[in-house]
Amino acid sequence: MSQPDRKALDASIEADRQGATPVTLKALGRVFAFWRVTNAEAARLMGVSERTWNRMKAASWSGALSQDQMLRASALIGLYKALHLYFSDPLADDWVGLANSGAQFNQRRPLDVMISEGVPGILATRDYVDALRGGA
Repeated sequence: MSQPDRKALDASIEADRQGATPVTLKALGRVFAFWRVTNAEAARLMGVSERTWNRMKAASWSGALSQDQMLRASALIGLYKALHLYFSDPLADDWVGLANSGAQFNQRRPLDVMISEGVPGILATRDYVDALRGGA
């Protein structure tokens, strides 16, 4: 790929991320509301300051989600969907806030694991629920 083509591709990717950011943040805000996640917890899940999360949530943030933040958001939204496929709605919404006896949680709330472990914890939690759904 020639240098101008690479620059055009990078610009296209950035434009896609810019366009997807408002929709992603709106969906994530809804997920966090159903999970009753505090602003401080939401900020830590997204890897931003609480002040930045408040601006993101209020749609007054003019930035685009980074690749890391898009990965976090995608995994969290996917986890929400997986929980609702596996559990009843009330349990699906409560699950992240309940102490869990699964080996990776060690009686901690999945929310606390995801916050403390960042992307690896978010992805591992998503994989855990996907394995439950798949019978693994």
